[in-house]
Amino acid sequence: MAVANKVAGVDVLLKIKQGSSFVILGGQTGSTLNREAETIEVTDKTSGGWASSLPGIKSWSIDCDGFVVLGDAALEALEDAFNNRTPVDAEIRVGASDSSDGVTYTGTGYIVDFPLEFAQDDAVTYSLSIEGATPLVRTKGLAS
Repeated sequence: MAVANKVAGVDVLLKIKQGSSFVILGGQTGSTLNREAETIEVTDKTSGGWASSLPGIKSWSIDCDGFVVLGDAALEALEDAFNNRTPVDAEIRVGASDSSDGVTYTGTGYIVDFPLEFAQDDAVTYSLSIEGATPLVRTKGLAS
């Protein structure tokens, strides 16, 4: 029986492009890659009383949260992009970089939500939402 190549979430990291390379966003505790397609309703009188639909325009976003790490290069790049309303290039790799079965997702988007929390009895944390502005590219194989 073949063993499945399962991946632990702790091994999947959001990276932000800075200069010519992607750097890991420090302090991450969780990330989510959201993908969706709008629904186009195409029900007609011949649908037998059932609704019919087609997938329409696709979109993607990334939600991430973590602990603030002072001096983190990726967090600084995100702060600059948010303040200047400039796009960021993001990358998520699922699977080890030397895994031929691994998948890398890359895209360019804008930061649309970026709160910092300063609780009295907890560490300083950030939350981040990046909304895609370009197609999300899925590449299977070894990481580059």
